[in-house]
Amino acid sequence: MSNSDPHIIDIVNAIIDYQFGPIITNVLFEGSKSIQIKYSKNTGRIKHVYVDDELFLNYRPNIGLFTLTLNSAGRIIKKMEPPILRIIVLNEISEFIKEGRNVFNKHVVEVDDNLRPLDEVIVVNQLDELLGIGRLMIPVPYVRSFKNGIAVNIRKGINKSKI
Repeated sequence: MSNSDPHIIDIVNAIIDYQFGPIITNVLFEGSKSIQIKYSKNTGRIKHVYVDDELFLNYRPNIGLFTLTLNSAGRIIKKMEPPILRIIVLNEISEFIKEGRNVFNKHVVEVDDNLRPLDEVIVVNQLDELLGIGRLMIPVPYVRSFKNGIAVNIRKGINKSKI
């Protein structure tokens, strides 16, 4: 069910299908009572997607894709098996990631093979607990082989945002 124009919902679904795959689109919207699209007052473009009055996605018009929120990441974690859309880190560094600190390659335990650089990624610990969301900075084979450098630039930890 939707409180927004069905044509706009189809566009949002198409972008999510392209970015994350149709399975994630179904996970994000299944069982929802309402989907609301908020627009920019200045440009009139899509800005936010709310599912059941919770912010789920933010639209980035400069790249034409969505960024995840902690709400959407939580739903994906509940409904999808690891490591889909995830990077799994050592339990010992969980508190640092929760505070919004970046993930270094040496702390990565497992990563989804289908991720590409600059993709949205959900950061979890070895117990599959949500720690934060961010962007993968380098290709997956490099994440596995490098011991130095940043693997994920964290946009928001569950305890703190960089913004």
